[in-house]
Amino acid sequence: MKTSAGTQPTWFGHPRGLTILFLTNMWEQFSYYGMRALLVYFMTKELLLAQAQASFIYGAYTAAAYFTPILGGVLADRWLGKRRAIVIGASIMAAGHFMMAFDAFFYVALATIALGNGLFLPTLPSQVGDLYARSDARRGWAFNVYYVGINIGGFLAPLICGTVGELYGWHYGFGLAGIGMVLGLVIYIAGQRYLPPEAPRNAQAMQAIDDGAPRSLGRETVLVLLGIGLAVTVFRAAYEQVGNTVALWADSGVDRSVGDWTIPMTWFQSLNPLFVMLLTPPLLAYWHRRAAAGVDQAPLRRMACGALIVAGAYLLLAMVGWNAGGSVTGWIWLVLFFLVLTVGELFILPTGLGLFARLAPRHLGSTTVAAWFLVTFAGSLSAGLVGGLWSRFAPGAFFALLALLATIAAALLWRLNGPMQHADRLHAGGLAAGANA
Repeated sequence: MKTSAGTQPTWFGHPRGLTILFLTNMWEQFSYYGMRALLVYFMTKELLLAQAQASFIYGAYTAAAYFTPILGGVLADRWLGKRRAIVIGASIMAAGHFMMAFDAFFYVALATIALGNGLFLPTLPSQVGDLYARSDARRGWAFNVYYVGINIGGFLAPLICGTVGELYGWHYGFGLAGIGMVLGLVIYIAGQRYLPPEAPRNAQAMQAIDDGAPRSLGRETVLVLLGIGLAVTVFRAAYEQVGNTVALWADSGVDRSVGDWTIPMTWFQSLNPLFVMLLTPPLLAYWHRRAAAGVDQAPLRRMACGALIVAGAYLLLAMVGWNAGGSVTGWIWLVLFFLVLTVGELFILPTGLGLFARLAPRHLGSTTVAAWFLVTFAGSLSAGLVGGLWSRFAPGAFFALLALLATIAAALLWRLNGPMQHADRLHAGGLAAGANA
């Protein structure tokens, strides 16, 4: 089966289905980041949990939200199909977000959101890849476009849900997150006709397909992906502190005054997605120019550079923390931190997602993409454990530890570049053999 992506009607030079998936994911991320912006503050200020306990619950929840996609990806690929999995998952998540409005359902609500996320999260990005032929040059860049959609929702969520929750009541903020999830579901259902067709979910039908896609992941590719997973797990132990200990520092260690007005603490959570939207176009243009000049950077080298840039962002906070001693510091340093962190994030996270999606066998698209989210699960769980150390260290020392973790991840990714290039050559050979069969 050949993909006729080149003949599809387009919006902005891409298949129309990309816009539907973009908007669906934007509202899903609005709901996720809206709830996440409030979660640590809600636990420490409303439920009066200790900081270490709240950080562990935060890490355990985000980890669970990225573990369930492993099971959800298998269910989507083998039984439900991608469209049905997304509709069911989005409906379950919406119910969980609305349950967050009631204290008695707090833990049940977290579990419900994580369960629905398991069906939704790996399936939507795998549909992005299905919109394009394997040889379509737009395929890789589509994930960066898709990543912008994630961050539009992430930008709006703290400003809307965070402000309402902080000023008028945490439960109202959680309710707005549920409304965002419902909007995403409505857009997805309304745009069904623009989405890629479902792949067959049985082995006999798969044998009749010849699209040049690999039938399985080779042993060497699996080992390289495991190595990448380990490196990104270490990286995310540092990166995921943005919504955890960095958020706590924004509340207690940062002077948020602008004249007579105080910046709401949840607003700083919007800086990362805002910078993603602002920086993605120039970075894509830069990478396009490098590719046209024949000096395109290998994916793992790009990811290693991103981890180093994130290490630099945390080193900046460490220096600010050491210089401030026990007093508060100016909010402009937090803005600068998010700017540097976002540059590094754009080098590593969309590249890693696109790498896993590119190597996926067609009939295991959701499962392979889910493996990327398993990495996020491990990293989030590690971040929860690392975040528990916040109250035992001075801010400067804690942020220096995070810089060290990101540096270790960069070294691992750089070392894996050679094995990845060899696995890529084997993968390309498999594609050629499939196309000639």
